[in-house]
This record gives sequence, C-alpha cells and structure tokens, in this order.
Amino acid sequence: MKKLRLFLCMAIIICSLTACNTQKDYSNQTVTGKVTAVKGTKVTLQLGEMTGMPGGQMPGDMQQPSQMPGGDNPNGNNPQMPQSNEQPPEKPDGEDNNPSGGNPPELPGNMQDGMQGGMQQFTATDETATFDLKNTDINMDSVTVDTILILQTGEKNKVMSAMVMNNGMPGGNPGGFGGSNEVVQGTAATTITDDGTYSDTYTSTGDDENALRIDGATVTLENVTADKQSGATSNTENGDFYGVNAGLLATNGAQVTITNATVTTSAQNGNGIFSYGTGTVVNISDTVITTTKDNSGGIQTTGGGTTHATNLTVTTSGNSSAAIRSDRGGGTVVVQNGTYTSNGYNSPAVYSTADITVSDANLTAANSEALVIEGKNSITLNDCIVSGNMSDDKGSCSAENVHNVMIYQSMSGDAEIGTAQFTMNGGQLLSNNGDVFYFTNTSAILHLSDVEIINHETEGALIRIVGNSESRGWGKAGSNGAQVTFTADN
Repeated sequence: MKKLRLFLCMAIIICSLTACNTQKDYSNQTVTGKVTAVKGTKVTLQLGEMTGMPGGQMPGDMQQPSQMPGGDNPNGNNPQMPQSNEQPPEKPDGEDNNPSGGNPPELPGNMQDGMQGGMQQFTATDETATFDLKNTDINMDSVTVDTILILQTGEKNKVMSAMVMNNGMPGGNPGGFGGSNEVVQGTAATTITDDGTYSDTYTSTGDDENALRIDGATVTLENVTADKQSGATSNTENGDFYGVNAGLLATNGAQVTITNATVTTSAQNGNGIFSYGTGTVVNISDTVITTTKDNSGGIQTTGGGTTHATNLTVTTSGNSSAAIRSDRGGGTVVVQNGTYTSNGYNSPAVYSTADITVSDANLTAANSEALVIEGKNSITLNDCIVSGNMSDDKGSCSAENVHNVMIYQSMSGDAEIGTAQFTMNGGQLLSNNGDVFYFTNTSAILHLSDVEIINHETEGALIRIVGNSESRGWGKAGSNGAQVTFTADN
C-alpha cells in the first residue's frame, strides 16, 4: 500500500510538472495580452483583445486635430484637413497640389472607422500564456506588470516582434500615444535664458535631464560640447514628444544658432539636438552628433518647431533612433549637405511627422527602412544618396512588410489624417531588402524625377499598395489599404 501511495504521488507530481511546462500553440499568430509577471525576458500574459471605446470617438481635442505647421512644399499647398473625421481630405481651392493633375487620392475605404475606433481598451479572457521576448528589440524597461503587449509569433511560439500599447495606442516610433497630457520636459544641468554668445562644455548625468537647455533666449553657440553621459528617462513619450533627456533642447520660442559643436548622448531618449514648440528655431551647421541608446534621434523636431541643418555628421546606434527625426506636433525641417546614418532597428535615416526637405546629403539606415512618412506629412529629397536595409525578422514592422520607404497612417494621434507627399528629385534610392515603396492605411502622392532606383531584393516590388493585419492599430483590416497617385519623370 505504501508503494502504491508513493507511486501515485510521484505520478501526480510528474503530471503537475508536465502541465506547468505545457502551453497552447500560438505559432504564427498575433497575440494580445496584459502582463501579469516578468522574469528576465520572459513575460506571462493574461490574453485578450483590444476593443474600441464605446461610441467609437476619439477623446477630447484628438477629434479635431490642429493644422500642422506649414512649410515649403514643391508640389503646392498641402491638402486641407477635413472638418470632421467622417470626410476624406479635399484639395484646397484654387491650387493644384497634385503633380499628376486632378484631385488627390481619397482616404481608403473606412479609414475613418480606424480613427474613430483608434482609442482602444483591453478586454481580458481567462487564458494565460508565457512568452520569451529575447528575440525582439523591445526595451524590457518598458515592460512591467499591467503593460499591454501585442506579439507577433513565428514557429514554435517564438516571438518575432513585440509592441507596447500605451493608453490603447502603439508606443514608440513609428506611432505612439502616451506620455503626459501637458508638456513635460524634465530638468537641465544648464539652462540659458539670457541672449548672448556662448562657448563651453555642458554635461549631464541626471535622470530626465538635458545637458543644455535654451529657454526662450536668442543665442549663438560656438564650438560648444554637449554631453549627455547617463541618466534614466521616466517616460519615453515625454522624451520623444517634448525633449526630456535630450543632449541639447531648444524650447519656448528660443532662437538658437549652433556652429562647430559636438553633441554626444549615452542615455535613452538622448536625442542630440531637440527643437520643440511653435516659434522655436534651431540653425545648426558643421556639427557632429552621436547618440548610442534607444529613442535617441540625431536631430529631433516636434510641437511645431523649426530646424535648419547644414553639413552635419549624425550617427545613431539605438533602436527607434532616426538620424533625422520628428514626432507629435511636427514642424519644419530643412537639411543641406552632410551624412546621416542610423544603425538600430526601427531607425530610418528620416522619420517624418513634419515637412522635411533634405538636399545633397547621404542618408543611410543600416538595419531599418531608409525613410518613413506618417500621416499628412512630407519628405522632399533633392540630389540625395539614400540606402536602407530593413531586417526580415527584427523590428516592429517586419512581420507586416519588408521595404525601403514606408508611407502610412498609424492612427496614434501623432500625425494628422490626410495625404502624405514624397518627392525625390535626382539622386539614388538603394534598397537592400524587400520592396522599394510600401503604402498602407493612407492616401499619398509619390513623385520621382531623374532618380536612379536600385533594389537588391530580386522578389521585391517597386511599389506595394496593400492593407495590413490591423494588429498595430493601423486602421481596420479589410479597409486599410492605400490610394496612391504616382508620377515618374525620366
């Protein structure tokens, strides 16, 4: 009898251990869940789904986005925003902004539905599962208990990509909704509020701290060094949107001229030069900018700021760290000459939620698509050499499509809904992997003139216009394709 009891106990223990190590097969699926436990790179999720808010309306002022700041547009005026989310954008009166003639393309199908349902909430089920995020480029510091994750799996439950949902919206760049409802910029090791000319070395090791901040003053910075050596960020969206933890932040209408500077950052959200807010203007030339951590662009412009850059050498190494970067509120960016290189995943050479013009420059993305336009914004390139090399399995967008130029609407609230515009005059566009152009969940105007296009991907398309899985909140599956007017000259 004792032997029988011992045998039964051992059997129960073995069965229990087996049950603990057995999990349903989630291979090749999109999985949504709320984090209940984190151990290293492994997370346990309470599974569920994202559902739209009751009434299907975006909250507050997101229902009526403000007009994006203007800028020089070689195709004429940008299409006007609709008066409500239920109407597609229309061509402005008295101005033909479509290089191929006629009206600009309308928004695809029910894209408005995606906007109305864009703010989502998580509905849990009784099912739990554990996944290992070690093969993704997600920042584990952003994954805590109650974080909502969307995972894309491959074979044998291997997680290929992971995305954090903040307040029901995708986080990070591309896209991202979260951060503070008010402008939060942290502190600064040194703040200049008096007009004048300065030449010094500025350093920072503090959390949520700039090495140097120019607050509302008109200044000239000659041969300065700004070094953001360390310091944690408490909220990545505040760093992306408002300049928390940046090396050098210009804000509150500051007028800043920078020459022969050296800017280095080694902290998350360590954007090199950050121009924030309507009326703020940064003119920077002959400067070297180097950033090494995630969410750390080279030159960053948001909130309607303006940046003029000439002959810069910009190198970024972190993920979500475009060399020329913009985010919520956009602005105007004009770049002339120089070399702009990104090395991380999700880090194009140029990411635009603004009006960005680049001339006579080398733009290289070593592990990402080369260029991205989000929403009703633009990139214009004149005589530039552009190269991208997006990974097949790294990065938040690889599961949807591999490409060199992406033009899309994320529905995150960071970019207005409307017609995106990409114009390239002269130069070379080199794609090392995937399609050359990928359009989804938006309308767009594409104009190429005297451009040499090289695609090393033998099965890649020149232009791919398709819907997406909706797993990242990019509109509604089945009606989130794109409409593109394409003009090719020579």
